Amino acid sequence: MRLNASVVQLPVRRMQRAIGADGPMPMRSLGRVALEFDATQSSMWITMRSREHRPLNFSRELLDAFELAFSTYESYGGVWQDGDQEAQPIHYAVLRSDHPAYFNVGGDLGYFQSCIERGDFAALRAYSMRCLDMTCRWFGAVTQRATTIALVQGRALGGGFETALASDYVIAEEKAEFGLPEVLFGLFPCTGAMSLLTRRIGLSEAEKMMQSGQVYSAKLLQEMGVIDHVCPTGEGDQFTRDFIASHAKVRAARHALQRAKRRMMPLDREEMTAVVEDWVDVARQLQPQNLRVLDTLIRMQGNESNG
Repeated sequence: MRLNASVVQLPVRRMQRAIGADGPMPMRSLGRVALEFDATQSSMWITMRSREHRPLNFSRELLDAFELAFSTYESYGGVWQDGDQEAQPIHYAVLRSDHPAYFNVGGDLGYFQSCIERGDFAALRAYSMRCLDMTCRWFGAVTQRATTIALVQGRALGGGFETALASDYVIAEEKAEFGLPEVLFGLFPCTGAMSLLTRRIGLSEAEKMMQSGQVYSAKLLQEMGVIDHVCPTGEGDQFTRDFIASHAKVRAARHALQRAKRRMMPLDREEMTAVVEDWVDVARQLQPQNLRVLDTLIRMQGNESNG
């Protein structure tokens, strides 16, 4: 990913340092997202950054940061450039969160509530389409050049779970938990859960998960075939680096197989857009009891909506 000052017009342009597999590695800030490049493994680590220790959700501010990162990645052919040094290919992209207890709790429920209360369903649809676009770009454009990994070290709920599922591999620490709670307040996952889960465990089991509202342990989801690897709590970063080192021994072949898998089982953007339309229609019909549950979830999650 070529991210120099002439491309990314941001107020924060100072090069910072983070610790990687072989000492410090360059980090650039895109607001709510930090990008770090580990040259020893040709890997880019994408860290979602929380605010004031509140659980992360896909606020519009976080979506802005992802859109900038993906647009730059696509425009410059999946390479990293550090100043005047030669551009280096990004073979692995790792998505994680800096929050110790939450990967991402999904949609911005505070914004959902605001849109519903004022009857602005066009804004609600536009927000949901932005989330869908992010999922599709992570699943598609990034994977064409890199192997994608979701490193889940806390709770991944709703859209956070869907985003993890859009990765080639999901690695979770033992304490991690996953769930699709939308049914609890009368809605359903709308940014890829059905398609992404079906690719991993089949339609019938995917539907059961989406209708249950249950929170699942990492170990159980590994047994079900939903996630790929579980490691001890606190060892996620090193486990991921070890996984990359092993994968890289035959990276070209494995990446070719990943691309073949996506050609055989692509995401259907038209079908997924139809799911968003259905979701907005159901949101119009939410009853007062549904909205009370939604309000409870907003308070429980310490929602970090930006309006």
